[in-house]
Amino acid sequence: MIKKVIAAVVLVTLLTVAIVQAMDKKTDTPETSGQGTAHKEGLSIGAKAPDFELKTLTGETVKLSDYQGKKVMLNFWATWCGPCKAEMPEMEQFSKEIGDETVILAVNIDPQLDVQGFVDEYKITFPILLDTEDKVNGTYQIISIPTTYFIDSNGIIKNKFIGTMKLDNMKDLIK
Repeated sequence: MIKKVIAAVVLVTLLTVAIVQAMDKKTDTPETSGQGTAHKEGLSIGAKAPDFELKTLTGETVKLSDYQGKKVMLNFWATWCGPCKAEMPEMEQFSKEIGDETVILAVNIDPQLDVQGFVDEYKITFPILLDTEDKVNGTYQIISIPTTYFIDSNGIIKNKFIGTMKLDNMKDLIK
């Protein structure tokens, strides 16, 4: 009797493992297999960065395609986000160190709040874009913030970083 119970438990366990592994293989696609979980969220590295058009705090219209030929650090953030607040001083420092061939675009996803007050407090000088209709946030499939895409001069996504970046991360990933 005990042998039958043990055999049944082993059989059920093996069956469960087989089912779980089969389900995991079905969710892998050619674009995501072999990549870390961070790359499964959002747009794929190697993909063409979708163009967009947003207004800045000053009302100027900016398109991603305006920066064709330059490297772009595209950062998604919010005023209430603690990790976003932590990385802003280093982003500002990075913006002063990069040359003319690189630009930072910071897409704010909560423009109904005091974005100008945030910019003034952190003395930000790089462009702040307002995603008032949440379209760019959706297009870039932002799940958590801060999230930063590094786009090469041909408009191809080369790297992606989820979380608070340090200055060294920015320098390494923009290369």
